[in-house]
Amino acid sequence: MSPLKIFKCLSDDTRLKSVMLIAEFGELCVCDLMQALGLEQPKISRHLAELRKCGVLLDERRGKWVYYRLHPELPEWANKVISESSVHNKSYYEEALDRLKAAQIIPSNCC
Repeated sequence: MSPLKIFKCLSDDTRLKSVMLIAEFGELCVCDLMQALGLEQPKISRHLAELRKCGVLLDERRGKWVYYRLHPELPEWANKVISESSVHNKSYYEEALDRLKAAQIIPSNCC
């Protein structure tokens, strides 16, 4: 996997925030990302599908929902870029992170 491919995949705000949130939590479902990013399911799913095609994410269907995690075969350098970007740029996705944490405290009808 080339750096150009990964950076192109991460060059969209929704995709980058999704990857950072998934890296933070280890695994998230579409429903979680809808809550965190305040976007509708089709938009989130479209971006996640692109990240899956790029080889950045791996998905697993569980009943009605699809869960995503970083692809285990993602090169180590790519994992480091995602991890370091997340750690040093919390303010970039802090609002989404706060919404996700709040949503996990309040029971919902998804996931």
